[in-house]
Amino acid sequence: MNRIVSTLSAILACGAIAATAGAREPGRLVDPFVGTLADYGQLSPAAVAPFGMVQLGPDTTPANHAGYDHAANTLTGFSHTRGVGVGCDGAGGDVKVMLAYDDATGSAPIDKRRERAHAGYYGVSYGPGILAEMTATRGAGALRFTMPKSGQVNVMIAFDRGYSRRIAAHWQAQPDGDLQASFSAGTVCDAGTYHLHSATRLTHNGNPVTAIWQGDPAHDAQLALKVRSGDIVELHTGLSSVDPAAAANVRDAELGVRPFQAIADRILADWNRQLSRVQIGGSRKQQALFYTALFRVMQSPVAIADPDGRFRGSDGMVQRLSPGQQHYTSWALWDNYRTQMPLIALIDPDRAAQIARSLVRLYQSGKARWATPTEPFLTVRTEHAGIALLDFRRRGITDFDAKAALAGMVTESATLARKTPDEQIEAAYDDWAIAELASDLGQTATAQAFRARALSYRPMWLATFRDLGDDADIVKARGLYQGTLAQYRWAPVFDLPWLAQTLGPRFRPELDRFFADNLFNMTNQPDIHTPYLFAWAGDNAATERVVRRYITQSVPHRYVNSGVRPQPWVGHSFALSPQGFADGMDDDAGTMSAWYVWAMLGLYPITPGDPRYVVTTPMGRNIRINGTALADLPVRSMQQETGQ
Repeated sequence: MNRIVSTLSAILACGAIAATAGAREPGRLVDPFVGTLADYGQLSPAAVAPFGMVQLGPDTTPANHAGYDHAANTLTGFSHTRGVGVGCDGAGGDVKVMLAYDDATGSAPIDKRRERAHAGYYGVSYGPGILAEMTATRGAGALRFTMPKSGQVNVMIAFDRGYSRRIAAHWQAQPDGDLQASFSAGTVCDAGTYHLHSATRLTHNGNPVTAIWQGDPAHDAQLALKVRSGDIVELHTGLSSVDPAAAANVRDAELGVRPFQAIADRILADWNRQLSRVQIGGSRKQQALFYTALFRVMQSPVAIADPDGRFRGSDGMVQRLSPGQQHYTSWALWDNYRTQMPLIALIDPDRAAQIARSLVRLYQSGKARWATPTEPFLTVRTEHAGIALLDFRRRGITDFDAKAALAGMVTESATLARKTPDEQIEAAYDDWAIAELASDLGQTATAQAFRARALSYRPMWLATFRDLGDDADIVKARGLYQGTLAQYRWAPVFDLPWLAQTLGPRFRPELDRFFADNLFNMTNQPDIHTPYLFAWAGDNAATERVVRRYITQSVPHRYVNSGVRPQPWVGHSFALSPQGFADGMDDDAGTMSAWYVWAMLGLYPITPGDPRYVVTTPMGRNIRINGTALADLPVRSMQQETGQ
């Protein structure tokens, strides 16, 4: 391909300069309640550290896939894990804690007036006025209760409850009062099983509680305490993929004996550092929505290696990393290889290198399409890991074993599903990535073989997509996993020149019709790149009109994953409110939040695996990435070219 190297200076010349976020703490601008109402994002206000394993937050009735619904008035407890805006019924809800006076039932009313959250912190008042506050490090959670009156309280910790299928649980009280547990549950969509361990220590007014926990060792543990008004009850819990003793070590290493506020302040400072990788001007509301989106981007995948470097792989075997290294898991790659992974590569290349090495280890330890029976943490699916690795490498992230990655990708190719139209396109994209990586590594024979295999989807595309039929707007037509034929028509982003050449003079009018007839689906991933096809073909203004409409306006959304709505849902795709996304639009591990961030930056990675961007006018002002003005970043611009 003819690579066009440019900077953003020219396209930014017309942009005005606004106030920067420097005077505002980005972590406090974050609104964790965005996307937590019903099916408007499937998110939680849980306290979490950047890319943290622990997401310590409230569980309510009713609840979304992350255990919480902003409209709910009933609290059932506080759990330590959850997926980030994922589908099915989610996963997690592990180590669920509830504290109540002995005259209370198992649930309690929430005082919504006293519910607060920012990056790394969540607090709420419930029941007779119990104040619950929580914060989290990478692998541990601190939960603080302030008691409003004297009496006896019961502390209950459930290990056999959560958002997915529960398989096994066992807890054991140690002589010093430490509560250690092991449990297993279904991954997202119950496609596999994850196995996790915890260790919890209880203190009362700063003093360790050594009383022995009671209850059924296969279900929940309970302990009674006498308290006075103003007393503080705290629980510190560590998680580990290795074993319960390792979970205790995680807790002690990451929380230590620090006061709650010191822990919360440290995590907020960490969030401020990470979010400040991108600085953007604008009003407080504009910055709040931007940093809330970036906050969601920085929650997946999850760092699971303990401070001593140990973790379990997807094969269940314990591994140990050298100091300074980290292992990531909890994948949702079918979704976020498109937007979120390239964004991490741009703003945090060191972390992207750690993620790349984790993906190579995933291939080496028995990568499954979704999940194995021996996962170390809740996860979704792993398709297109090879595309992500190619994309990392071509964006300058080379500190991983590319030959081992290629070997895993080649082996995986033989197992890819290739029956339905979407499966053939997606498998072809994976094969294209193999061909490109092999070419980069000088393995010419492999490159030629897989380039031919990648292009073998073309006859199917011609028969199915060149001239759409009556089933073009039917969700799941002809066996599609999700989406419509009209949407998947534009899916071969690795072969865009051929696609445009094949449609010829029909390309632009049919792309116009796709949007004019409201066939675009902003609420799911298969066609979220299509607004940028206009700019790829040379019409930046058309892309900017479409993107700005979906960023700023209330629009009709016609689709859900299972079909076409009888009447469109009309509303904003992105909003600074609990109804933060369009109805039915899961954030899918930061995928949609990353789409929003790219729109604000005026860049889009239309073909992951190709390091060039579609470049448009940024919607944000005065943008800096890791201290460098956006206009000064060397950006490769992707434009339409002649097909092969």
